[in-house]
Amino acid sequence: MVEPLKRLPTGIEGLDALLKGGLVAGASYIVQGPPGAGKTILANQLACNHVRDGGRVLVATLLSESHERLFQYLSTLSFFDPTLVGDSIQFVSAFDTLEQEGLDAVVRLLRQEIARQQATLLVVDGLLNARSRAETSLDTKKFVSELQGHAAFAGCTLLLLTSARLEEGSPEHTMVDGVIELSEQLLGSTALRQLQLRKTRGSAALSGRHECLIDDAGLQVYPRLEALYSRPSQLGAQTLNRVASGVPDLDAMLGGGLAEASVTLLMGPSGVGKTALGIAFLAASSEAAPGLHFGFYETPARLRLKASALGYDLAALENRGIAQLSWQPTTEGLLDQVAARLLEQVSAMGARRVVIDSLGAFGRLAMEPARLNAFFRALTGELRGRGVTVLLTWEMRDIFGAEITAPAPDLSSIVDNLVLMRFAELDAQLHRALSIVKVRDSDHDPALQALNLGATGISLARAFDGASGVLSGSATTPGDR
Repeated sequence: MVEPLKRLPTGIEGLDALLKGGLVAGASYIVQGPPGAGKTILANQLACNHVRDGGRVLVATLLSESHERLFQYLSTLSFFDPTLVGDSIQFVSAFDTLEQEGLDAVVRLLRQEIARQQATLLVVDGLLNARSRAETSLDTKKFVSELQGHAAFAGCTLLLLTSARLEEGSPEHTMVDGVIELSEQLLGSTALRQLQLRKTRGSAALSGRHECLIDDAGLQVYPRLEALYSRPSQLGAQTLNRVASGVPDLDAMLGGGLAEASVTLLMGPSGVGKTALGIAFLAASSEAAPGLHFGFYETPARLRLKASALGYDLAALENRGIAQLSWQPTTEGLLDQVAARLLEQVSAMGARRVVIDSLGAFGRLAMEPARLNAFFRALTGELRGRGVTVLLTWEMRDIFGAEITAPAPDLSSIVDNLVLMRFAELDAQLHRALSIVKVRDSDHDPALQALNLGATGISLARAFDGASGVLSGSATTPGDR
């Protein structure tokens, strides 16, 4: 029986997910990217995490920059603990040795330091300088090969950092087991950091480019949701159960309520009542089925006020721990970062009903709009798999009109239930109209309903019998024709 590869976790959750558990212990990796991409932060964050897991680290620099300056920069990051330096993490400068004695002397120095430190992780920062000292590509291969040999013999994982963008056929790439590339690009006025695993020899990994950022905690990596959840992590319920929508009249139209673990999309213009229906859905939360409101435009305080005007006491549900209001401003944030936060909150509270208000905000966070369809499929598929009943909202641009714009292509295949909401003018009065366009798991009442919002809650009533053109915004009755 083949034994699984032993892993060395990086301690960076998203990166470990990409690597299927971490670096392969005893293997060698290149971390490449332009200056400022985050290579040194990544290596030192990994080093500190490795020490906290009981390892020992040797960091060798082939750069002219002093270690004191490096420590000043690292001290601004929460992962860095200066008390580890000189004990579990040993820093050694090999710059002078490289300049005066060459690559062979550097190899001898590091071999001695690995043994003295009993290192289980070796970080070599400045591979570009070593490459420039090599007279031929064969010398570069020899340098990397000897470092690999000494590290592997000592049971040490090797990390080589370089600011050069090495290609697949470079001597270094052909020698190492893995290549991690960090990059940064400007999209308009926004800087986008990305990480890509360009090579992972003998080990599964999530391919493609993934968003990352550097904050006070160090490097944070957010795998593309459609890669991370290409298949839902859970199978979900195998029976059809009903859950209350929070609006009894709507439940009656649906034949008893929403299907458990289904995804319902409310589409309509601003002010038509989408958020109100979301509040009613959240207000039906219970100890057995806690609810989460994940919103982008209204703060928790404003939601509580709006709910109170409709007769719902969200604060009481929050105090009992069966409802949570989460606000995510759209001014900054990464698409996969926000999705990861949503799924973390679902897991933390064991949510069984979730309101996402609004789906369009994800589109504003997307640096690559072409991803949205796959992203929504992965997000809704994962929530379904976890047994979560989801209510989504999507704001249409036009208050009136027959045109309907969808948030993503093939939307009908992504959601289970589709509810269209419009304003309609009839008899010199403005009405809110609701129509159930699609229900995947059961029959439903297709009659057009008037949506009424009041201090005692939300109700639906037939008010457009005999009228036509209601969803276009300009209803007509037989007497008008």
